[in-house]
Amino acid sequence: MYFMEAMDEELKCPVCGSFFRDPIILPCSHNVCLACARNIIVQTPEGEGALHSRASGNSDYDYLDMDKMSMYSETDSGYGSYTPCLKSPNGVRVFPPAPVHRHCSITCPLCHRSVSLDERGLRGFPRNRLLEAIVCRYQQSRSVSVKCQLCDRNPVEATVMCEQCDVFYCTPCQQRCHPSRGPLAKHRLVPPSQAPGGNQPQMSAARKMSTCTEHDLENYSMYCVSCKTPVCYQCLEESKHGQHDVKALGAMWKLHKSQLSQALNGVSDKAKDAKEFLVQLKNLLQQIQENGVEFEACLVAQCDALIDALNRQKAKLLTKVTKEREYKLKVVRDQITHCTMKLRQTTGLMEYCLEVLKENDPSGFLQISDALIKRVQSSQEQWVKGALEPKVCPEFDLSLNSEPLLQSVHQLDFIQVKYSFTVPPAPELQLEKCCTRNNSATLAWRILSFTHCPIEGYVLELDDGSGGQYREVYVGKETVCTVDGLHFNSSYNARVKAYNSSGVGPYSKTVILKTSDVAWFSFDPSSAHRDIVLSNENQTVTCSSYDDRVVLGTAAFSKGVHYWELIVDRYDNHPDPAFGIARINTMKDMMLGKDDKAWAMYVDNNRSWFMHNNSHTNRAEGGIAKGSSVGILLDLNKHTLTFFINKEQHGPVAFENLDGVFMPAVSLNRNVQVTLQTGLEVPKNLKQM
Repeated sequence: MYFMEAMDEELKCPVCGSFFRDPIILPCSHNVCLACARNIIVQTPEGEGALHSRASGNSDYDYLDMDKMSMYSETDSGYGSYTPCLKSPNGVRVFPPAPVHRHCSITCPLCHRSVSLDERGLRGFPRNRLLEAIVCRYQQSRSVSVKCQLCDRNPVEATVMCEQCDVFYCTPCQQRCHPSRGPLAKHRLVPPSQAPGGNQPQMSAARKMSTCTEHDLENYSMYCVSCKTPVCYQCLEESKHGQHDVKALGAMWKLHKSQLSQALNGVSDKAKDAKEFLVQLKNLLQQIQENGVEFEACLVAQCDALIDALNRQKAKLLTKVTKEREYKLKVVRDQITHCTMKLRQTTGLMEYCLEVLKENDPSGFLQISDALIKRVQSSQEQWVKGALEPKVCPEFDLSLNSEPLLQSVHQLDFIQVKYSFTVPPAPELQLEKCCTRNNSATLAWRILSFTHCPIEGYVLELDDGSGGQYREVYVGKETVCTVDGLHFNSSYNARVKAYNSSGVGPYSKTVILKTSDVAWFSFDPSSAHRDIVLSNENQTVTCSSYDDRVVLGTAAFSKGVHYWELIVDRYDNHPDPAFGIARINTMKDMMLGKDDKAWAMYVDNNRSWFMHNNSHTNRAEGGIAKGSSVGILLDLNKHTLTFFINKEQHGPVAFENLDGVFMPAVSLNRNVQVTLQTGLEVPKNLKQM
């Protein structure tokens, strides 16, 4: 039978801490060893007075010795009276009568409940033979080692036991104290497990039929439900339990075993839950350890990023200081050079004038005096007040206010996050990754790394570019999104929020994204007919077919004023290419403008026509040649389309009432090659025809 190590505590006496030996059951249902029960018996004050009066003269016997109480006897069925022999004055050995126990009590060491002993003493408590049997089986299953009884200090495990001496020996003690020679040679040495006084006798004693505590010769045969104790037939005949509810011992045994089994099933379920909980806690330990390492790494990375940013900013500031210093040094050096040169010129003039004054030739002096006087006066005027003052000061007009940053560093701390059943926190927009290109905007965001709240997705919102209402432009799990088809020359407000099963979290801070003032774009190979040939980074286009084929630009316009030109690089055999705008789903295998999804001007070397939905209008004289430029002006503020040839407006406004999304478009064949030029200023002085 397998016993768990945890059962040790159930099989150990609460007084001595060792396995139970001859356990008795106290009225509170707890167990103690019989020997330990002797040690915890105490006398009440009344008992002490009575015994003291007997000892002082009313009795020839000393009842103060606790050994005179009822003790275990090996000569009866379990409990008897140990009565010490005393000698009378004449030397005759006599035995005193049974002592009185009604003034003695015993206290349970576990629940501290006290109970008085009756005239039977410790015999009044039933012996727990079932517990004895379990202890014996448990010790045998564990092969409990027996210690040597002759070792002075730190007894070691016994290896033999002498049946005649009834002593356990270790090998050194057996060779020293019990040699196999002389009179000890006939003693029989056996292993400790086979010792007659070992576990086997205890087991057999424990398995003997239990006898009644009040009637030593009677076995238990019934169970008193009222008193909750087994009884014998003699107990019933003496009418002590005659009026009580008495059941057959076997039936109650089976009933209580069934009840205990049912109770054990419930405890077993709880124990199973506890084991699973322990596994969960151990996994939690590992997760905490791993998350702690990860969190430390994230913290170090964040702090290192702050330090790197501070170092980069320090380098920028040092560069500014260096530039300011070099500027001041250059100004001062230039001023020194200039002043030194002027001073040398002035000094030379002064020396020359002094030499002139030394001459005594009046006519010669007067010949040069007027010019010399003017030179001296002019030299004097050069040394005005401002010329003798430094142009820069030695101090640097730069001041670094680091106090807010220092306070932020001191206030740097963790944010307390609630982990369970909470909505996600506000995402953080990564400004260094947010950008615009033409009329497209790319946004990136993140959730702080130490946030463990579950996130199912994000919602990105933009306004209309004019400060109007927000609208959802993306819903999903990605943290990067590019939004196309925005208005040029517009400022968009963008924000993002996260959501999970608990709800939607707060918005992030708002970022403002400004689209380009003018459109920079190229031809789009993905939208072109397969006969279209692109080159020059998709800025130059021709065709491999003699039939007209269409190609669109990469920009899409829905608002604003936009102008672009196409330079004719090659023009052979007088073809008629078409230039204009179109929807993204216009036909690609025919001339631009033949369907209702394109608006164009087709032109040859002499004249041009406007065409939409295969309708030709507004013939105009004047055509194109190699080197000509064709300009397209799309004004979606006025909803008009106008064409230019060689920087001059060609014909009237071609189309009006344009609304929606339009893309630049061209149709041509192999006789024509054009190159796109974008980002141009809108022409001035438009004429209305």
